[in-house]
Amino acid sequence: MGKNDFLTPKAIANRIKAKGLQKLRWYCQMCQKQCRDENGFKCHCMSESHQRQMQIFGQNSNRIVEGYSEEFEALFLEHMKRSHRSSRVAATVVYNEYIADRHHVHMNSTEWATLTEFVKYLGRTGKCKVDETPKGWFITYIDRDSETLFKEKMKNKRIRADLVDEEKQEREIKKQIERAEQFTSGVKEDGPTDQQLEEERRLLLKSETDQKIKLSLASSSKLVTREKPEGARVIFDDSDEDNKKGKRKKENVKSGRDGLSALDEMMRQEEKAKERSNRKDYWLCEGIVVKVMSKALADEGYYKQKGVVQKVIDKYVGEIEMLESKHVLRVDQEELETVIPQIGGLVRIVNGAYRGSNAKLLAVDTDNFCAKVQIEKGIYDGRVLKAVEYEDICKLA
Repeated sequence: MGKNDFLTPKAIANRIKAKGLQKLRWYCQMCQKQCRDENGFKCHCMSESHQRQMQIFGQNSNRIVEGYSEEFEALFLEHMKRSHRSSRVAATVVYNEYIADRHHVHMNSTEWATLTEFVKYLGRTGKCKVDETPKGWFITYIDRDSETLFKEKMKNKRIRADLVDEEKQEREIKKQIERAEQFTSGVKEDGPTDQQLEEERRLLLKSETDQKIKLSLASSSKLVTREKPEGARVIFDDSDEDNKKGKRKKENVKSGRDGLSALDEMMRQEEKAKERSNRKDYWLCEGIVVKVMSKALADEGYYKQKGVVQKVIDKYVGEIEMLESKHVLRVDQEELETVIPQIGGLVRIVNGAYRGSNAKLLAVDTDNFCAKVQIEKGIYDGRVLKAVEYEDICKLA
């Protein structure tokens, strides 16, 4: 077996050493060669191949350094986009993950001498959000992808449209309430007032006292006249007045009941319109606790386990962080179930007329599978919903 054979122990040891990462200062980016020690790097710099590469570098050194800098930055940001897209992470952690690939563009070939200078450059150019802490530099990737920006724009547009629709509905409800109040007050004003009824009763008593009763007796030719007894007149007046008051009271009650029924009918119509506009076939939202009902995940121990929705993807898929294992799963909403907290707990209304509102659980009707909740904060603060289905409410994390 020859001295430099492929299978000699020394050759095998050299290959094992070459697999791992070596010191950055002993790497030649132009030749893409990693040396294990200072002597090896010195020998490489004296070789003919390195001298030819350095001649090429000397012809346009600035352009070559800029090219390596652009490539290093693009690969670094691509790794950030794939691995830490929406999280705040230490710059050293990202850099160590990036240099795990032996064939990466090394920093000694770029315009930045240290990682701190490169992180400051990312912060100045607005490509990342940079924070300096006692534990080091932390960076957060700023997603400027055209598709992501378009989705964010459409989401904001839908939110503004929903707010405008809710404001319009609130204004319409107020207008209808005002019209109903005017209608009920108009009905009361059209009827006879107490003062008018008192005046009519006084006139009636006066007319009755002026009249006299004449009696003709057969045994005498004279006419005997006398007034109507006072007691009989009072009894008759009281009974007549009671009848009129009872009739008037019934009319007022009837008119008031009709006005309230009209107002209730308008409120019911508004509730139905709000229910139709806010009832969707998707209900997932961030920050709620759900139960995984996928039997395919039973072998991994996730079946009927609870987790928190961290992110919603395309309205129907959620990234769930399990409460016990802290593992993150991506599950469709068809394989998820809402969770009902204890009495007094906070819930999120995930579907229906009051979609997106937070509420307090007041009672649970197990026979009809519904709950009684009271909305907290917002324009519907304090409103009590007596029967909300289990599927429309979910426990807040």
